[in-house]
Amino acid sequence: MKVSVSHQEGMKFEAKTAKSSFIIDCPVISPVEYFLSGVIACSATDLILIPKNQGKTVTNLVVDGDAERAEDHPRKITKLHLTYSFNSDADDVTAARWVMASLETYCSTINTIRDTTEISYSITHNGNLIRENEKMISGGGSKIDMGEIESCPS
Repeated sequence: MKVSVSHQEGMKFEAKTAKSSFIIDCPVISPVEYFLSGVIACSATDLILIPKNQGKTVTNLVVDGDAERAEDHPRKITKLHLTYSFNSDADDVTAARWVMASLETYCSTINTIRDTTEISYSITHNGNLIRENEKMISGGGSKIDMGEIESCPS
């Protein structure tokens, strides 16, 4: 994948990809906001495609993101909470599995930041809150002590 960014004027830049181009107009929308929008859009596309592949339909999908950044430079995103709200013709367990499939497996942008960012999520499905402030098992903010694990000799 290749992307080229060229300066236009002032704080405007044109980003070109193999498929399209768009203007990044700082400070109207900062590069970090574009980045966060891309992270969220990646997961949102999964929430449309995964159900479709299972013969199901998602409607009224909204994914909100709330990010916290470090105070010191390079001001990395340290925490990200995603709130999924959607309707579907599936049960709540299946809907939650779609979100987890996106977060844990399919969304490449979330999986790019998950080792340095504490990620949590909430899900409202068909008007009912089915998950609230759940944390991903992996991620920079989640350390799990599994104790000693016996392994086979190499």
